[in-house]
Amino acid sequence: MKNSERFLVAYNRIDKSLMKITDLPSHLSFAKKVDKAKHQHALIAHYEDDLKEFGSLRNAIVHNRTGLDYAIAEPHDVIVETIELIEKKLSHPVTVKELFERKVHTLQADESLAAGLKIVREKNFNQLPIYQKGKFIGLITANGIMNWLAGQENENISREIPTLLDIYNHEKRKKTYRFVKSTMSVYEAEGYFRKSIISGNRLEALLITEQGGKDEKLIGIITPLDLLKLD
Repeated sequence: MKNSERFLVAYNRIDKSLMKITDLPSHLSFAKKVDKAKHQHALIAHYEDDLKEFGSLRNAIVHNRTGLDYAIAEPHDVIVETIELIEKKLSHPVTVKELFERKVHTLQADESLAAGLKIVREKNFNQLPIYQKGKFIGLITANGIMNWLAGQENENISREIPTLLDIYNHEKRKKTYRFVKSTMSVYEAEGYFRKSIISGNRLEALLITEQGGKDEKLIGIITPLDLLKLD
C-alpha cells in the first residue's frame, strides 16, 4: 500500500472519530472538528497542531490527484507513521492503570511524622496519602511539613512527636488531588492537570482506584512529572 493510501485510511478513521466525539456533521472541515474536539478530548488537544497539518496534507493529496492511482503528494514515512500512531491511540487509548499501576504506600493519620519521613526518604515520594479508620483523609506534602515546622517554637520541635494528622492540618491547600478511574486514558489525565493550572487550582496528584471512589484501594498515583513520559 502506498504512503498516500495508508495516510488516507488513518485520516478517514480519525475524521470519523472526531464526528463521534463532537457530533458535528461530516461536511464541516477537519480543522473545525479538531477545534471543537480538543475541548472534549485530551488526545486531540495534545496533537492539535499535527492534526491540522494533516488536514492540509489530506487536501493536497485528494484534490491534486492526476489519476485514480496517482497522488501528486506522497507523504514521507514519518508522517504516515505519526498519523497511524495517533489513530491507534484514539481507537485504543492507553489507560492510567496500564502505565501507572503500582503498589501505593499509605499511612494512618495517627502515625508519626517520623514514619512519614522514613517513607519519603526511602521511596522519594512527594505526597503521602493518609487514612483514618479506612477512610481517605488527604495528601501530606512537603509544604504541609514546612508549614508545621514554621508554626513551632524552636524549643518545642525536639519535644513534640506530631502525628501525620497534625501535619495535614497545616496543609493550606487540601484539595490538590482528584480520584480517577483505572480505565481513564492517560491523555484525559494529562487534560486534568492542564485544566487545573488554567483554573488556578493546581492539582498535585491524580489518585487511581478501580472505579474512581475515594475509599477504594489505591492502585496508583500520577503526578505532573510522571506525565513527561507521554509522547
